[in-house]
Amino acid sequence: MRLLIAALFLLQSGALPVGSAETARTPVVVELFTAEGCSSCPPADELLAKLDREQPVPGVTIIALEEHVDYWDQQGWRDRFSSPEFTARQQQFADVLRVDNIFTPQMVVDGRSQFVGNDPHRAWQEIAGAAQNAKTSVRAAVKGTSGNRLSLAVHVEAAASPADVLLAITETSLSSEVAAGENAGRNLQHAAVVRRLTNVGKLKAGETFDAAPAIKLSKSWKPENMRAVVLLEDRATRKVLGAAEVALLR
Repeated sequence: MRLLIAALFLLQSGALPVGSAETARTPVVVELFTAEGCSSCPPADELLAKLDREQPVPGVTIIALEEHVDYWDQQGWRDRFSSPEFTARQQQFADVLRVDNIFTPQMVVDGRSQFVGNDPHRAWQEIAGAAQNAKTSVRAAVKGTSGNRLSLAVHVEAAASPADVLLAITETSLSSEVAAGENAGRNLQHAAVVRRLTNVGKLKAGETFDAAPAIKLSKSWKPENMRAVVLLEDRATRKVLGAAEVALLR
């Protein structure tokens, strides 16, 4: 643990190049609850994009999920990426992490910790800490494509507790010209926006899981910018037990 913290300090100070002396990498899921109508959110969006792009924590594969909540949509600007589904997911985390009120921007790391999402030092700290937890093996690959449909091959090793297998479809390189609300006049850039989130399996403790979930892509999505993320979540605590990510097109 001390070595990891020391490496993290060197990385932040610029003394350690990204990707040096790394072998096996532990997946850590970083979820950002955000909204285009929130003036505090763009710096958090930029931080998530940087974490996703630069992968700055040694020994860790950061899997980014940008989830746009809908409770800002009545404040002058309707976020085209927002969904009540993501608001409900944020409330789930608030319940298990004992947060009195949901807010934006909020980062949740591996379902284990939460904090204000524009704090880079806290993000690095929580990601490095989450990487110390043993993870269940999760594998995902693109099995086949046909037109705007594709199928995945998903395999999950046995977990110690009842768990859900979630499938998120994300898209990067998105932007919006915001015309109203707190961010009026700004061009907002987004990375790893969750386009769809579904539950594809429920496991009992000790069960393995294999599936070939089918994905139908919307005409407005750009497959070259899309990824599939498979999450294994403890059903009671919502902690991430394992995760994998694969690009839809290679």
